[in-house]
Amino acid sequence: MKLYTSPRTPNPRRVTMFIAEKGIVGIEEVRLDLMAGQHRDAAFRAKNPMARVPALELPDGRVLAETRAICTYLEGVQPEPNLMGEGFEERAFIEMADRRVELHLFMGIANCVRHSHPALVALENPQFPDFGAAQGEKMRETAAWLDQLLAQQPYIAGERFTIADITAFCALEFARGLMKYRPGAEGLQHLQAFRDRIAARPSAQIK
Repeated sequence: MKLYTSPRTPNPRRVTMFIAEKGIVGIEEVRLDLMAGQHRDAAFRAKNPMARVPALELPDGRVLAETRAICTYLEGVQPEPNLMGEGFEERAFIEMADRRVELHLFMGIANCVRHSHPALVALENPQFPDFGAAQGEKMRETAAWLDQLLAQQPYIAGERFTIADITAFCALEFARGLMKYRPGAEGLQHLQAFRDRIAARPSAQIK
């Protein structure tokens, strides 16, 4: 298998962390330079017409795109350690947690950064700074909710580490790098403690 990825980008990092937590080996990593537009090359568009990373090329030549779809495939390839739920009930609740983080924290951060950071004009043109600022406020509302949630339980989906924690951590790290966002500096001590615990995991050292 080949994983098409790009350094310092949050969605590929989610997959890389997932792979590391699973202990899956033997996947070739192909790095694309997004700022140079390599993801828009005809050769890559033939693999993923949406021109986005990550993308996982399977041994038979088919290509899976979209982060969660890739993780679902890898969960099936190597079921343990389980990161997406045992049985339909746990799977449903973990997916709910993961989707909430993805849609309301991760996407808010991504939109804020893509529309407000001058270095990303090559990826988001035109930029809408007012929209970016509004998304930055929206993501903070979600962060405050997560802080309250983590006051009651150790992980995003409950009592154990799951894919939802990977999504939340990668979102927070993206905000940390490009928004200079620190939950603790805004009074969200439970969310900050969560970020720090996940950052200590070996999978979080891979960037």
